[in-house]
Amino acid sequence: MIRTLSAVAVALALSTTAHAASKKPAPVKTAPDIIKASLPEEWRPLDPQNTLVMNVNGAQVIMELAARFAPAHAANIRTLAHEGYFDNLAIIRVHDNYVTQWGDPNDEDESKSKSLGSAKPKLPAEFSIASKGLNFTPIPDADGWAPKSGFVDGFPMAADPKQNKAWLTHCYGMIGAARGNETDSSNGSGLYVIIGGPARSLDLNITVVGRVLKGMEALSGLPRGTGNLGFYEKPEQRIAIQSVKLLADLPESDRPVLEVMRTESKSFKDIIEARRHASNAWFVHSPEFTSVCNVNVPIRPIAPKN
Repeated sequence: MIRTLSAVAVALALSTTAHAASKKPAPVKTAPDIIKASLPEEWRPLDPQNTLVMNVNGAQVIMELAARFAPAHAANIRTLAHEGYFDNLAIIRVHDNYVTQWGDPNDEDESKSKSLGSAKPKLPAEFSIASKGLNFTPIPDADGWAPKSGFVDGFPMAADPKQNKAWLTHCYGMIGAARGNETDSSNGSGLYVIIGGPARSLDLNITVVGRVLKGMEALSGLPRGTGNLGFYEKPEQRIAIQSVKLLADLPESDRPVLEVMRTESKSFKDIIEARRHASNAWFVHSPEFTSVCNVNVPIRPIAPKN
């Protein structure tokens, strides 16, 4: 009898364990639900001094500069945009599942290259900043590239608290400053954006200067370059850039009216949890995991005031 009861107990235990393992987590709100219920103070408008508007190939691309992480590069890019440097330059490289790059096709030929105006020709590398004191919203799951990852000021970042170091991550839509072999050879006149999977091996090797807020399809959907590293081999293959303007330099009537969710807000923390749990009826498996490059910071048009 004792053996029979023990066998029954084991069977019940195994059945309970199997049921628990197959049971999906309790439903959580989806990102659209969270955005709809968010509070007005959980959003911020675009900063006119740190927002760029690119017109390329008949489309508009809106970019935000990461002035906290790359102050010298952000200042130089503001000067370049204010003085019209990027106007009539070109997309020069589209490397499949990697980057789209733009700048002066003749930047290595001093006799043909476009003047930088009053912008600085050389800047110190800005690969990282101190992590101490940052209002950091962490991802609760492990990051294989860094001890910690999460968001600051709307930007995806990673950190090593023991070294007091934080840096922006090469997620989809992030913008970096092209450089040569010398770490101080970037100045913001040549830029690239990640158009494929995360390129985290570039982290701490290149100054990341910002991210695309809107219009990624205009940069990720271009014909791929056939030359080495995706460069266009012929001038006629390049995609002309009509203009890149600082939002502050545009008339009020021409400025995009958008707002960005504050990544220190409760609603954004709830969105991180929503990304960790696949809870709608379609999913049969929930990973209970996410990564810094798998969470999008919400952006929306600002509702007109009554």
